[in-house]
Amino acid sequence: MRVEGREPGHSEGRRQPGPVCTGWGWAAVTALAPGENRPAPGDRLMVTVTCSAPVDVSALLLAADGKVRSDGDFVFFNQPVGPGVTYRHGQGSGDVVDVRPPALPADIDKVVVTASLDGSGPPTFGSVGSLTATITGEQDTLTFPLSKLSTETAVVCVEIYRRAGAWKVRAVGQGYDNGLAGVATDFGVNIDDEPVPPAPAPSVPHSSRTDPTVIANPVAGQQYSPPQYQAPHDRAPQYPAQSGPPPGYPAAPAAGYPPPGPGYPPPQQPYPPVAPPPPPTPAHSSQQGAQPMHSELFDPRHAEVSGMGIQKQGGKMIKVGVNGETLVRSGSMVAYQGDLHFQALGSGGIGRAIQQRLTGEGVPLMKVSGRGDLFVANGAADVHIIDLDGTDGLTINGSNVLAFDPTLGYDIRMVQGAAGYASNAGLFNCVFSGRGRIAITSHGSPVVLNVDQPTYADPQAAIAWSSSLQTGMKRNDSFGLGRLMGRSTGEGMTLSFSGRGFVIVQPSELPPGGMLGGTGGGQEAGQSGGLLGGLLG
Repeated sequence: MRVEGREPGHSEGRRQPGPVCTGWGWAAVTALAPGENRPAPGDRLMVTVTCSAPVDVSALLLAADGKVRSDGDFVFFNQPVGPGVTYRHGQGSGDVVDVRPPALPADIDKVVVTASLDGSGPPTFGSVGSLTATITGEQDTLTFPLSKLSTETAVVCVEIYRRAGAWKVRAVGQGYDNGLAGVATDFGVNIDDEPVPPAPAPSVPHSSRTDPTVIANPVAGQQYSPPQYQAPHDRAPQYPAQSGPPPGYPAAPAAGYPPPGPGYPPPQQPYPPVAPPPPPTPAHSSQQGAQPMHSELFDPRHAEVSGMGIQKQGGKMIKVGVNGETLVRSGSMVAYQGDLHFQALGSGGIGRAIQQRLTGEGVPLMKVSGRGDLFVANGAADVHIIDLDGTDGLTINGSNVLAFDPTLGYDIRMVQGAAGYASNAGLFNCVFSGRGRIAITSHGSPVVLNVDQPTYADPQAAIAWSSSLQTGMKRNDSFGLGRLMGRSTGEGMTLSFSGRGFVIVQPSELPPGGMLGGTGGGQEAGQSGGLLGGLLG
């Protein structure tokens, strides 16, 4: 039946039996069919999306061309406020997008509300029991139950659009097989993150008082000189030129590590001894009539190190001499001196925020800017410093990243050959590239393995490796009678490495955050489970 004065496709709607109580009082409820549109039931619309599986709800503000004007028009869990639109987590009762049409910019013609699976439940909406979008206004309540979804992992639920100066609501139900990233890209969001920083130039060196470090791709037999450091606003750090082994060869291990395998360059000489600094003067040692304080705490080994950039401060802490900007793990600051400012960055950009949500992997970052000294640690874990010279990348478990120079770029990538072994898309880690210094953590003193023969490591113990290595998964325990009777080896799967490079292995097989796989994560609480979930940063 066609109703005069309404757009094609508009139907009378189906009234549900009985009204509901909203924030504005009692209102009638109308169920919408796919493609149906109705006048917006007020100047403030609360769009609530409920689902029997965990979903992420987002909104996109679209101009006349059907695209966002900028990434700022993408409102979601990592960017919850936009012009006229606010996202609120529902705390288990459905996420809410609060749209105020009168407050929308004049060049915004449409707001679409989407839902996407967050990776912790069913793989597609075809396995989800129910998904409903409810639009509540001062005058009425509209509901849209979405059905007939199959392979989709994201869906546009409803859209609020401007037509002839008035705002209307339409039930959409368009699905996407490529998740939140596919929806965002389709509407013009640039999910590619910041470009790799420009090539480095000479600058001020790091302090020579740091402990020896693992150095990516040293020149055979060459004495290592610490990399150059300059405030990130000006230039990137300068690192020594390389002319020795091919990319992927590891640094010679520091003192105490076993010698490298056959065919590898001889170990580099240790750092020359450095005279210890004079003992610090206790702050309260010279008050009139009082005796100076005495304690082993005032021993020189407890004094702060000097220099700019990332330096080791003992075995479980780093000191960052900041003169510009640096990036550190969120929540890792234990002390600072000087004029420093802190800004939370999530995982660094919209693209990485989406990747972290879908993979469980990422590094929750904060940017520290200004001038001063910053002291950083993470749960009293052992700290190690690695210098990248740009010839090979470094793949790191996200939960082991502590701080890094802003001259380094990083991305989130799946471990090669791992697809199908975890409940989401596989195993993911952070890949760092470029020139700069990075501080990582380990539980206990690690071993650096030269991959001069087939090499295997427990997924929870391998914390970093050369990005040029080929990786894979190896089953060590066949699924047979022994497993069924409880005689499994307990080492059912391992990461395999081949090629030229190194693997850093810690003496711990516990996933970050506890005994259960997948409990590590961006903030020591992961979002993606699975057989090897504990590896997910």
